[in-house]
Amino acid sequence: MSFYSHAAQLVTLAAEGEEHGGNHESLSPLVTGGGAFLALMLLLWITTLFNRDR
Repeated sequence: MSFYSHAAQLVTLAAEGEEHGGNHESLSPLVTGGGAFLALMLLLWITTLFNRDR
């Protein structure tokens, strides 16, 4: 198969995915973003805890 036929299949697959919206009903953007923020703040705290020489 050529590159163009693979690309056409991917475009068709992507167009079918747009019908459903792509988001699961149980995923809340606020909870997901808040969890990611807290995880990054924890990693920042751990990094600064071990980097006392500055």
